[in-house]
Amino acid sequence: MAVSAKERKLSRLGSGQAANGGGGGSFGARGSHRSSAAGGRRRLFAVFFAFLCAGAVVFGGVHVIGASFRPVLMTAWPSATLNALSSERRVQQAGGNSAGTVSPSVQIRHAVVLPDHVLVILGDGSSLPAPGHFECLYSTANSTQLRRRPLSVAALPDEPSLVHCPAAPPGMAVSLSLSQSPPVTPFQWDQLVYTALLDSRDNSTVVFAKGMNLRPGRLGVPSRYECVFGRDLSKPKFVVTSPVVSAAQETFRCVTPVRIRRYLRMTADGNSNRNSDGKPMLVSIRTKGRGSSTLPSIAQPEPLPRYNRHRHTRHRRQQKAHSMCVCTMLRNQARFLREWIIYHSHIGVQRWFIYDNNSDDGIEEVLGSMDPSAYNATRHLWPWMKSQEAGFAHCALRARESCEWVGFIDIDEFLHFPGNQTLQDVLRNYSSRPRIGELRTACHSFGPSGRTKIPKKGVTTGYTCRLAAPERHKSIVRPDALNPSLINVVHHFHLKEGMKYANVGQGVMLINHYKYQVWEVFKEKFAGRVATYVADWQDEENVGSRDRAPGLGTKPVEPEDWPRRFCEVYDTGLKDFVHKEFIDPQSGSLPW
Repeated sequence: MAVSAKERKLSRLGSGQAANGGGGGSFGARGSHRSSAAGGRRRLFAVFFAFLCAGAVVFGGVHVIGASFRPVLMTAWPSATLNALSSERRVQQAGGNSAGTVSPSVQIRHAVVLPDHVLVILGDGSSLPAPGHFECLYSTANSTQLRRRPLSVAALPDEPSLVHCPAAPPGMAVSLSLSQSPPVTPFQWDQLVYTALLDSRDNSTVVFAKGMNLRPGRLGVPSRYECVFGRDLSKPKFVVTSPVVSAAQETFRCVTPVRIRRYLRMTADGNSNRNSDGKPMLVSIRTKGRGSSTLPSIAQPEPLPRYNRHRHTRHRRQQKAHSMCVCTMLRNQARFLREWIIYHSHIGVQRWFIYDNNSDDGIEEVLGSMDPSAYNATRHLWPWMKSQEAGFAHCALRARESCEWVGFIDIDEFLHFPGNQTLQDVLRNYSSRPRIGELRTACHSFGPSGRTKIPKKGVTTGYTCRLAAPERHKSIVRPDALNPSLINVVHHFHLKEGMKYANVGQGVMLINHYKYQVWEVFKEKFAGRVATYVADWQDEENVGSRDRAPGLGTKPVEPEDWPRRFCEVYDTGLKDFVHKEFIDPQSGSLPW
């Protein structure tokens, strides 16, 4: 017999009422059920209240005894490092050393094993106390753990903070005592893509990498390589590749894919190169063909100063902000920095790019003491060992939009104009010749000049005896004229096709190179060289090279006649200029 829809609906409603004590039962029965349920709830509440009272008595007694109850957040990450962090918290609660403080803001991004220490790179926004207030932690899979005081800490407002930890045995993960980040396995410095820049002029990415072993001063074959972009380079399905258009030394230039440009523009609006999962966009270099491999990478593409297309019009070229800038790379040269900057400011240098290669001698205090309105000098952390050529290429790109000319000189090198012309005269003369892209100037190497101690009034007045013949040359370049490969060797660059260099006469401009100073200063050269393709002085390789001091071996042992060496010509030209232009007539002091 067919049942109508209305009857089925009524049947479902009736079943629901019966299930809830409704239809089919009397009013008295429903009241009995409600009374029973209410009684059960009262009994349950009484038991719960009694439990709370007992807990208050127990825990209150424990607090009175002196051991307060604290909830603990447990983690599924079992390691010796976490145990160390927990023990440090207990020490601090008992009034111990503040080195155990854990800061949630300190996040470890990467770690890299360098030849003499471990570099720990922190995430954006991480702030660190002084090195004496935390420790570097090293751990292995079997929970073996070491603790060491950090060597130094470096932090700048717009760059990741760096912690330099002592070297550790191979295979150990690294963390910090004040970080909640888990230990990270360090990368090896000699097989690594370490930084990258986005060049909006030609929509390319300039990638700096160690491990491809290209020959110095020569172009590689770009078709052997490709760039790889992605947030996880280990997953081939989620990366984007692009062709390499130039390869030279440690510098690769590749096309920036449209998808990557769009992604980076979107993330730039939020001032972060990270997705919702916290992983940043990375770029690496991959070899092509059989047995292809991708270099490990920590390089997040960073945008260069925006290219001003309106400045480069067909009929009129607007002047850049600075006519003369200087790039240098240094390590532990803070005591000479003031003299070098103040002197070059006086002769016409307007901007300094200082690449700090792991200094720990207070360079930040020296720069902080100088008036920024008078000296436009910025420090850039460049922790990569044996990479001066890559650092200069990096600096040339950063300076390109604001500097007409850029000099690449060391902090012991001083431009000198022995004739009547000034730096502005020289630059003005060659700026009117559009095919000249580089000015080369001779270097005169000065010796200890009979001294045994560092001259108190500076190098320009303290050293006055030099070798007769100049050694090599250094360069002032137009960054717009550089070859896209950015090849540079011994401070001079390869130029674009059609561009030429000019040798500036020694009577017009030269460089006083205070190369062979008193032994206390000179012996620091044995610690290591910043140039990629120059052997360190402690190595047996090229012992007879003129890159070294003649007659010295591989050990920093002072020769008896060191103060009298390298003295063939007395030259007081720059000393006389400094006395005339800088000395205070009242006190007789110099500004540095």
